[in-house]
Amino acid sequence: MPDEIVVQDREELIYLLCEAAEFEHTVMCSYLYAQWTLKRDESEGVTPAELAAIDRWRRSLAQVAREEMLHLSLVNNLLAAIGAAPHLWRPAFPVRPGHFPADVVMNLAPFCEATLDHFMFIERPEGIPLVDGAGFGHAAHYERVMRRDLLSPSPQDYVSQGHLYHGALQGMARLVGQLGEERVFVGHGDAQVGVEEFPLPGLFRITDLASAQRAVEVIVLQGEGAPAHRENSHFARFDAIRRELAQLRALRPAFLPARPVVRNPILGDAGVTHDGARIVEPATAQVVDLGNAIYALMIRALSQVLAPAPLPADLRRELAEATTTLMSAMGRVADLATRLPLDSTRAGATAALNFELPRSSGQLVQQCAARILGERAAELAAAARRLTHAAPLTHVADDLDGLATRLDGLHRRFETHLGAAVDRVAQLSVPTAEAGIAAEPEEALHAGRGDDADLDVVRTAGITLRFVGSRCIHSRHCVLEAPTVFLANTRGPWLHPETTSVEHCVRVAHNCPSGAITYERHDGGPSEAAPAVNVVRVRENGPYAVHAQVELAGAGLRAALCRCGRSRGKPYCDGSHGAARFTATGEPATQPSEPLAERGGPLAITPVENGPLQLHGNVEICSGTGRTVLRTRSARLCRCGGSGSKPFCDGSHARIGFRSDD
Repeated sequence: MPDEIVVQDREELIYLLCEAAEFEHTVMCSYLYAQWTLKRDESEGVTPAELAAIDRWRRSLAQVAREEMLHLSLVNNLLAAIGAAPHLWRPAFPVRPGHFPADVVMNLAPFCEATLDHFMFIERPEGIPLVDGAGFGHAAHYERVMRRDLLSPSPQDYVSQGHLYHGALQGMARLVGQLGEERVFVGHGDAQVGVEEFPLPGLFRITDLASAQRAVEVIVLQGEGAPAHRENSHFARFDAIRRELAQLRALRPAFLPARPVVRNPILGDAGVTHDGARIVEPATAQVVDLGNAIYALMIRALSQVLAPAPLPADLRRELAEATTTLMSAMGRVADLATRLPLDSTRAGATAALNFELPRSSGQLVQQCAARILGERAAELAAAARRLTHAAPLTHVADDLDGLATRLDGLHRRFETHLGAAVDRVAQLSVPTAEAGIAAEPEEALHAGRGDDADLDVVRTAGITLRFVGSRCIHSRHCVLEAPTVFLANTRGPWLHPETTSVEHCVRVAHNCPSGAITYERHDGGPSEAAPAVNVVRVRENGPYAVHAQVELAGAGLRAALCRCGRSRGKPYCDGSHGAARFTATGEPATQPSEPLAERGGPLAITPVENGPLQLHGNVEICSGTGRTVLRTRSARLCRCGGSGSKPFCDGSHARIGFRSDD
């Protein structure tokens, strides 16, 4: 039976949760590294069947990495809930002995059998004996024994992640017994992150012991799958990949799924090259350095999202989206690095990002944070452009330049007002209207599309009926439900609302999923109202059908949005999925989610440049048959057609070079 984790006070609890955050962050980087080393094309010496398996493994590793990001976010929510600051720092690779328990060896290693064995060892459930992967040596033998005689917190050993988390939870429960729940959970709720900032299924805010226990259960069950076996746990995923790799090796022993990337690449010479491989080639070093700098900027931006002081919700969401842009850019740089030579004296060996972090990677003063982040993004864009002579990084530079512009806009929009607010708080005065800085006028939420060439309008005494041809996706509700009103394949006038009742026309308009049909009543009847429940329906082999109070230029209460990536009228569907023979199920798997407190209201849809559709607002994503797939306040929906986890974005838009302006 493992020794008990001891929590004597709040300081000890904060110390343990910070180590848990470092563990999640470090292991997430290890999984990303292995994923990046996987081959991507048959030209790299793999068969079509082997490449299909590699693609499955890449998606599985990406999902595990996303869930580690969820765990890191939940740990930081736990820290915020008990009044502590977020913790996003982590040790450098390879992690030196003493930082974690002796059995926890953290290296950056390419994808192979030994690496998978190592991942299974890390994620092993309590009570399951496993041997670590070959090459992950445990030469250092030591114990980290908690010092009860000291006021300062001290490191403690644990045999698994579950042991650490359950020990911290038990300590939290003891503190609640001593101090009371209201004294333990003192953190400001707005210092935590939820699906409004990061569309991670399972992310929620922590307010009491019950929600803290729920967070620990999510982390342990997703990682180890304990106490009962779970097919989607990280441990089970790695085990399944390991078995499939063994089968393919048996069929062709020469099968190599990964590029020849070295373990623990090192930039410069800090006297630790015995633990890794130094990158000698200058161009390769510059690419790896750029990727590391993008990673460091992403952590800096994430620190602002998790800032303990409450920030405007829109600012936090925009900063969260900045981290996603940076993650996408980092992945593209990482893919390039794994193709570049490490050292001319080591034939065939290639490099990769090693996730170097500067010593100061925490929060910035918020009154200037967005501007400083934008300044750094512009510097990295310029560096990427300087490398284009040796490496194809034009799109990375473009994305970083665009991010710099957006961040500077956030500074002008929010941070001058935050500075004024901080000044008022510092003076302990009640803010007045005169003391504030006049806000810049906001742009209209619903701008006209400015293109009426395909607009048909017919007016009767009771109703004006409008039809926008470019929005039509030929669902055929109109010609089937009101064939005398909508005359298909007819030259000349083809809309005849006079042939039926106003109510009949209204019903047909409401059934139009694309919003191509709208109306205005003249009989005193009600106009179309926003739905009580915002819904996005995933159509089989087709677009997203949205029914909500949509905040998107040109949209109303109904819209059909492209998800195949081929529409010439993005973000709207123009029927191109048919000609492209786009295939995607309308029955995606159900994601665990809680009922929403509010189900209607505005739904903001932002088409991310060269990326997914970002949804903010109450929404239920449903399958074609009406089954609920996910209830959420934030989601990123694939619109490139390439995601392996449709309808949700998995970052494939960067890999396939999706462009949203074509």
